[in-house]
Order: sequence, then C-alpha cells, then structure tokens
Amino acid sequence: MAPSGSRRSTTSRSAARRGRDIRGPVLPSSVPGHRSRADRFDRAVLEAFARIDHRWHERLEKLDIAVDEVPKIRAIDPESVNWPPEVVAEGPVPLSRLVPAGIDKRGETTRARIVLFRRPLQLRAKHRDDLEDLLFEVLVEQVATYLGVDPDVVDPAIDDEM
Repeated sequence: MAPSGSRRSTTSRSAARRGRDIRGPVLPSSVPGHRSRADRFDRAVLEAFARIDHRWHERLEKLDIAVDEVPKIRAIDPESVNWPPEVVAEGPVPLSRLVPAGIDKRGETTRARIVLFRRPLQLRAKHRDDLEDLLFEVLVEQVATYLGVDPDVVDPAIDDEM
C-alpha cells in the first residue's frame, strides 16, 4: 500500500488534461525570434535572389530556387575533386547545385532549379552579412551557369569584389 502523503508525478499529458500546459506560442509570430534558423536562411536566399531577379526576371521565369539541409552529392575522392560546372563548391564540399530541366522518374517534366545547401553555407559565414554576401555570390554563379554567361554579366560588380 502506498504512503498516504504520496502524489503521482505530473506528466505533460496529465498537465494538458488539467489545463496547466502551454496555452499558446512562446513568442508571437511578429517577433524576429519566432522564426527558426531555416526560416531566416530561406528569407536571406529570397532577398539575395531578388537582387538578381530584378534585372533578369524575363529569363529566370522558368527557374526555381530550393534549399536542402545538406548536399546529397559528395566527392568520390576528396583529395582530387573536380566538380562539374553546375556545382558551386568550396574544396570537397558542395555549396549549391544547378539541376537542369528534364523528366523525372514518373515521366513528368521538371523545371530547372538551383539547390542551395543550408548547412555548408551557414558554416562558412561568420556573420549575417557574410551569409548574405556568400548567398549572393553563389546565386550569381549559378544563374550565370543557367543563362550560359559569365558571372560578371549577371552582376558586373562581382568582378570588382573578387
């Protein structure tokens, strides 16, 4: 028999059942802290792409932008990596990839897309400004590859920065 003064421990389920759980979000959606790192990264990607899209909108209408956590491609031999032109990489680590338009496994047509790899890009940027610059540079290179032009044609200022 249990001692007369013992109480059962409160579990999250019993707390919720009795109305003592969290009743709403911890932070309101209007506060910047509400957004996750992935949300902030997605927003930075859109802002960086908007600078390019403003000038090249007509030619980029059939191009999609996507974000993956980590690359699903890797170098077979990290010592002697030779990435194709559609991959922007830093050494053996890909930062983004241009996937050309084509036909998927089900026989449906797919649009061309630039896939940015969030984790490798974030690890290379020390500050938010560094991330914005890196995203812009990677997107300029990828858009140039998609359009078949040099990166300095997409953004003439990038040639001055390098």
